Amino acid sequence: MKKIIQFKLKILAKMILAKYKPDVIGITGSVGKTSAKEAVYTVLASKFNARRNIKNYNNEIGLPLTVIGVDSPGKSVFGWLAVFFKALKLILIKDVNYPRILILEMGVDRPGDMDYLNSIVKCKIGIVTLIGPVHLEFFGSVGNIQKEKGKLISNLPKSGRAVLNYDDERARQMSKLTEAAALTYGFDENADVRAREVIFSFSDIAHASEYQADLANKANAAKLAGISFKLSYGGSTAPVLLPNVIGYAAVYAALAGAAAGVVYGLNLIEISQALRKFNSPRGRMNLINGIKNTLIIDDTYNSSPQSSVAALEIAGKVPLARGARRFVVLGDMLELGGYSEQGHKEVGRQAVKDKIDKLIAVGERARDIARGAEKAGMLADNIFHFARAEEAGKFIQERVNEGDLILVKGSQGMRMEKIVKEIMAEPLRAKELLVRQDEMWEEI
Repeated sequence: MKKIIQFKLKILAKMILAKYKPDVIGITGSVGKTSAKEAVYTVLASKFNARRNIKNYNNEIGLPLTVIGVDSPGKSVFGWLAVFFKALKLILIKDVNYPRILILEMGVDRPGDMDYLNSIVKCKIGIVTLIGPVHLEFFGSVGNIQKEKGKLISNLPKSGRAVLNYDDERARQMSKLTEAAALTYGFDENADVRAREVIFSFSDIAHASEYQADLANKANAAKLAGISFKLSYGGSTAPVLLPNVIGYAAVYAALAGAAAGVVYGLNLIEISQALRKFNSPRGRMNLINGIKNTLIIDDTYNSSPQSSVAALEIAGKVPLARGARRFVVLGDMLELGGYSEQGHKEVGRQAVKDKIDKLIAVGERARDIARGAEKAGMLADNIFHFARAEEAGKFIQERVNEGDLILVKGSQGMRMEKIVKEIMAEPLRAKELLVRQDEMWEEI
């Protein structure tokens, strides 16, 4: 039945795209796809009728659903009939409000996935965030991941545009795969769209949202105003403030959004103004008020060695009140194949570099995070291990004190958001603030 639905969705989506001919922006990468998608949408929606895929609709079923503009009905037969009816209606009766631009996150888990997605949509713009060791269980090597994701770029028309992360060598190399012009972004001085003089502000909350200000005051810890940097392109510069985010990943997402804005003719001032409304998706380095006036960095959407190292670096930079401690709760990083042991140990070593006080490892593979940290010099008394997220959540409840910082991160399958729900000050806001809170995930 799933294959039948998948085939019908593909045909209907292709017919809709052929009728309306929207510009399609495809976004791929091992890390940062969703944040980049949100930033691109934030910038382009300020000037154009745009749509981006919602939730994790980035695969062979989710992508056509985005083209149609509907949620997945799950196992409901009548729900799927309604989806097909809407698709047919779009084909038969012209919808004058159909988006001019579709922004599609294109997820690749196994070899051949990008070929299938490319068979549905013909992207005008391809954005590559970063290529790293994820899904190695199925790909075998990072080189194979690069090859698969590179198919997005090689499939671009000559009149299209490849938007590539200059700071990532594997992404940068993809400019050779296409005749389309390349536009790069990053921190490197050779990037076309560049971020300079990045400042993480933790003390001035004058420009922070009301919720952030309230959170920071209660926690008596880091008072985050946001991230500011200078955006440069083509000899012009504009100041950018991202008032609701933390971490370098948010800057990269903003740069991808800025690059998309440049492609569509927006000037840097227009791009800067649009980016003030950018919010990180749930589970991506979001600040949440914790129990006992603590501060949680919720990075529970997914995990990889690269994203974990980046999250730890930020956790190490956040200034804390005197006597407060840094806790990190790290779950298994899945689908790393033969790189699993090495990748987990690298993350453990990074925790020591960033002066983490307490390390809680969750899951069997995460034992290697603990081993890496202990070998790098962390005292065994400061390292704890639990088999399940629920157990770790209860343990942390008893251990944290006022002003402590708690970073929580792990692969999707580890359900690390359960820990955040256990230790957040307002658990009734879980559906609003945390990932995987719908009925489908609650059954797992």
